[in-house]
Amino acid sequence: MICNLCPRRCGAVRTEAQGEGRCGMPALPVAARAGLHHWEEPPISGTRGSGTIFFSGCSLGCVFCQNEEISHKNYGKVLGEETLWAIMDRLVGQGAHNINLVNPTHFAHIVQKLPPLPVPVVWNSGGYDRVETLRTLEGKISVYLPDLKYLDPRPAQRYSDAPDYPEIAKTAIREMVRQTGPCVLDKNGLLVRGTILRHLLLPGQLEGAKQVMDWVAGEFPPKTVLFSLMGQYTPWGRADQFPEINRKLRRGELRAAQSYMDNLGLEGFTQDLESAQRAFTPDFDLTGL
Repeated sequence: MICNLCPRRCGAVRTEAQGEGRCGMPALPVAARAGLHHWEEPPISGTRGSGTIFFSGCSLGCVFCQNEEISHKNYGKVLGEETLWAIMDRLVGQGAHNINLVNPTHFAHIVQKLPPLPVPVVWNSGGYDRVETLRTLEGKISVYLPDLKYLDPRPAQRYSDAPDYPEIAKTAIREMVRQTGPCVLDKNGLLVRGTILRHLLLPGQLEGAKQVMDWVAGEFPPKTVLFSLMGQYTPWGRADQFPEINRKLRRGELRAAQSYMDNLGLEGFTQDLESAQRAFTPDFDLTGL
C-alpha cells in the first residue's frame, strides 16, 4: 500500500512485512500488548476494564512519550487481521466494556474492516489524525478519545516535531464530535457514544493548558464533550534533552489548571499527582497476543 493515512502523508510503500515512512510500520497491524486496562477515564474503564490493544509505531515524535518502547522503538508483534479480530473477541469474552484501540492512526486501513462487535469501539489517538481518514471510520467507532496536546505550534514543533499539530487536531476533533454527537452514558455510567478530549499538562506549560481549555469551552456547547485533564506526566524518553520539561509537575501547576477547568465549567475528569508514576505504564511484553 502507498500510505497517506496520517497528516504526514509521506506516501510510504508499506508491505505486509516491511515498515516504511514516519511510523515505521508494515501494512499488517503490529501490537505490543492486549488486555483489560483499568487506568482509563471511569466511563471507559468501568469496573471490569477496557479491552485495550496497544499498537506499535507512531506518526508523532513526542520527546516525552511514556510508550516510547513501542511508539518510537517499534517493538511489537505483527498480527494477521483474523488474529486481531480473535484478540478482540477474547477481550469481550473476558468482560471488557469496550475495545480500546491505542494509537491506531497508521492502522486505520485495518480498522476500516472491523467486523461488528457487541461493545463500543474506542479510537484512542494522539489527535494527529486526517479528517479524510476519520471519515472512512464512520459507523465503526463509537467513542473517540483523542489528545489535544497543544494549540501553539511552537511547543508542538519542539516536543512533537509537528508544528501543524494544533490545526490538524482541531479539525480532527471537530470531525470526531460530528460523528459521535454528544456523549451518551448508559445506566452504569459507561460511555457508549461520544468524545472525551484529553490534555496532558506539561511542566511549565500552564498557559498552553489554559489555551486548550479555552478552545474546548468555546468550541463545544455544554454536555457535548467530556474533558480529561491529565496530571500523570513523568519525564520519559528524550525529556532529559529538554531541561524545562525534565521534571514532574508541581502541585501548584496542577491545582491552577484544575481551578481553571472548574471556572470554565468543563465537565470531565482530573488526575492527581499520584498517577505520575512509571508503574502506571503497562509492560509491553506481548501479553494477550
